Amino acid sequence: MRHNKKFNHLGRKSAHRKAMLSNMATSLILKKRIITTTAKAKALRMYVEPLITRSKPENNTTTEQGTTNRRVVFSYLQNKYAVTELFREVGPKVGNRPGGYTRIIRMPENRLGDAAEMAMMELVDYNENLLNVDKKAGKAKTTRRSSKKAPKAEAAAAPAAETTTTEAPAEEVKE
Repeated sequence: MRHNKKFNHLGRKSAHRKAMLSNMATSLILKKRIITTTAKAKALRMYVEPLITRSKPENNTTTEQGTTNRRVVFSYLQNKYAVTELFREVGPKVGNRPGGYTRIIRMPENRLGDAAEMAMMELVDYNENLLNVDKKAGKAKTTRRSSKKAPKAEAAAAPAAETTTTEAPAEEVKE
């Protein structure tokens, strides 16, 4: 029985599975985006997110913690270039994010050979197209909200400004 066995074995022996996940995690960190099957992407998410958490600057406050975290991450990835990239660029970039460092986007077409569901997996903070869309959408929402709240804020600010300043500068501001 497989009670409380919560990870997907992916039809492989443990050594093959660990090597495959290590290679996929290295590729994800170095290239920021990979295309794989949905099942492998879900398994990779569970594998790589704790490693990204270890690379965050808040978890490496002392030299001893930083060295220990680098060694632990290296034992999973077995690639010094990926570890360097993770600790120098990815960790500081996701430093304020509480989790959810990866995104899985399902591809519209299945793989031709075996009709496996394909997915694109990427690091969240490295998709410039989506970040630009979020910024544009955020600006539109804030302008609508601020225009509704602006008259109340100006009305509240106007009496305070009149009491602290003289009449002449207030007239210059209105003109």
